[in-house]
Amino acid sequence: MALTALDPRTALVVIDLQNGIAGLPTQPHSGPEVVARSAELADAFRARDLPVALVRVSFATDGSDAVPGRTEQQRGARAFPEGWDLIVDELSGHPGDIHVTKHNWGAFHGTGLDVQLRRRGVTQIVLTGIATSIGVESTARAAYEHGYHVTLVTDAMADADPEAHRGSVERIFPRLGETGTTAEVLELLAKTHAV
Repeated sequence: MALTALDPRTALVVIDLQNGIAGLPTQPHSGPEVVARSAELADAFRARDLPVALVRVSFATDGSDAVPGRTEQQRGARAFPEGWDLIVDELSGHPGDIHVTKHNWGAFHGTGLDVQLRRRGVTQIVLTGIATSIGVESTARAAYEHGYHVTLVTDAMADADPEAHRGSVERIFPRLGETGTTAEVLELLAKTHAV
């Protein structure tokens, strides 16, 4: 299905494009490809005075802010290298951007993202990032539940697991919003939001 609309106050929300994640092996697009496409979208949104939210995940070195709860997959304490949680250079350095630090998979729970978007009158979000089936999907689900129109840029996201990526893109995202490519979002943006 083609993208149908971008609301007058649409925000770009970029998930976890940070030093310790953007360089990991991903499919079907590499981290550098996802970063480049997200940066192109961010530049286009900024040129039109539309909000850009850069979301990163970070944890206390002692693990005190780790999500509790039993899981079948082991989540032992991990040591992260210095600077792993900093937004990649290609996206950072713009003082007008919204910066969100999360401690969960999704960008809404336990953060001020919803408040920041609503204060700016945002009714729609365009999502990019890594990993498709984790941070991006969790954020898309919460955005839908919060009443935002959701657009998912499928060539500006990737996952370590290609089956998980495909499952999100083909089965989950069409139920949460509309999907499209970077080029399609940029074309619609140019038509609906003059510079």
